[in-house]
Amino acid sequence: MPAAASHHRAFLLATSAALYPLIFATFLLLEKPGLGLGHFYYVPIAMVALASGPFWGAGAGIAATGFYTLGILINPHLPPSEVLTASTSIRLVTYTSMGALVGWFAYNHRVLVHRLRVAAERDFLTGLLNTRAFDAALTQRLEQGRPFGLVLADMDNMKEVNDNEGHAVGNDVLRLAGEILSRGLEHGDQVARVGGDEFAVITALPGTEPVRALCGRLTAALAEEGLSMSFGWAVHPRDGESALLLFRAADERLYAQKLIRSRLTAAEVVAMPTRAERLAMRSQAGSRGTHRPRARIALRSSE
Repeated sequence: MPAAASHHRAFLLATSAALYPLIFATFLLLEKPGLGLGHFYYVPIAMVALASGPFWGAGAGIAATGFYTLGILINPHLPPSEVLTASTSIRLVTYTSMGALVGWFAYNHRVLVHRLRVAAERDFLTGLLNTRAFDAALTQRLEQGRPFGLVLADMDNMKEVNDNEGHAVGNDVLRLAGEILSRGLEHGDQVARVGGDEFAVITALPGTEPVRALCGRLTAALAEEGLSMSFGWAVHPRDGESALLLFRAADERLYAQKLIRSRLTAAEVVAMPTRAERLAMRSQAGSRGTHRPRARIALRSSE
């Protein structure tokens, strides 16, 4: 729940808690037959319903009926027989139904607002943050002043996938890539789709080496699913203290990696080992002691 909404809810509940005894005391002092001060209970009932929903709204209506009934019994200007009239039963129905109705509308309003907020902040295809929400998150990180990393990622050969297999398959590839990136991040990191086949990550990892290592892990995770992605990175505040400078540094490293890959011939590209091959290499490394073979991977994060 946003802070502003939480404060608004707390204000409504606090005000309603103060109004119940205030209305009750006024009812005891001033209520006379035909005056109708009990109608003021509708105000705190509505406040509770707006803040907490239909069930609490109905409960607030029951509480108001109890205050009203007790006020009749104590008020010297009203005969106690008024409690047994149809008027009290009608008030119970109207108090509770009004609280439930207002609470129901308030609850549905909150649900719709949440859906609109999600639609405004999330990418329709992948469910990740969109460009506007990512820019806001990046601005917030910069305002905090703590070190963090910015990673830009670009799908390789996405145009060929769309041309040869269709855009539906391309959309599935983008969704899968977004899921893999999300799984590979630490708690609190944020990932967004910022273009057609472009993604961006904000990570709390401080320093150059941890961010480069993250790019390597993401590259390996994508390769396990048969996907290839180029990465560029920047670290705040080393590479810049503004969003423009960080994007520029990350984009330059991304372009450099793309350029290197474009100059590799088919014979120079070493295929990514399969999962079974990696497990076999680990087993061999354990049997050889200190000697560990390294799998050569052409698709690695740019330095």
